[in-house]
Amino acid sequence: MGTWDIGPFDNDTAADFSYRIDAAPEANKAAVLLAAFEEVTGTGDEYLDADLGVEAIAAAALVAAQCPGGDPVTTSYGPKEPIPALPTALRPPAVAALDRVLGAESELLELWEESDGEEWKAGVLRLRAVLAR
Repeated sequence: MGTWDIGPFDNDTAADFSYRIDAAPEANKAAVLLAAFEEVTGTGDEYLDADLGVEAIAAAALVAAQCPGGDPVTTSYGPKEPIPALPTALRPPAVAALDRVLGAESELLELWEESDGEEWKAGVLRLRAVLAR
């Protein structure tokens, strides 16, 4: 995975995920985001692949952008097409997915902990806080 910064779309996997979101019809964009959350939470206690975690964080950032206090996704690596109003029902699955990414048996967390990942982790926790309100 090529990573150039700590933001939700600052890596190759998330940038590729944004293409999948753009390719989805407007009515299906929420389902694409939900699928990213369910892929992460559906792994149970198994070791969580970093790419799944990256996609869940990117999806969570898009949901959080529509929450009170959420930051807009302005990076050029995010979706180019507008994201329609998303159902608030996406927030709990997003929180659960972020909890899984930050929990035990998460490759993405391990990779960030090998470097100075505290700023990355703080960013994910900020997303979680916005979504959990």
